Amino acid sequence: MDTKLTLKLDKSIIEKAKKYASEKEISLSKMVENYFQSLTNEQVNNDLEISPFIKSISSGKKLPLDLDYKKEYSNYLTEKYK
Repeated sequence: MDTKLTLKLDKSIIEKAKKYASEKEISLSKMVENYFQSLTNEQVNNDLEISPFIKSISSGKKLPLDLDYKKEYSNYLTEKYK
């Protein structure tokens, strides 16, 4: 059963959220509902269940466990500012 909820948020945040929701072809209400659902889901085996919305915006890239991100970032900056 759907129930109405009124929220007071910063106007700029609302505009950004509306634009984002529009780009993702999802209603703002559904986006908020998915977020609340992800926060309130019971944890199973101490793993946090991630909502479908959050999964949809993830990159899907997997990083190696031994990745030295500081070295990678340093290399990136060195190349950028040659």
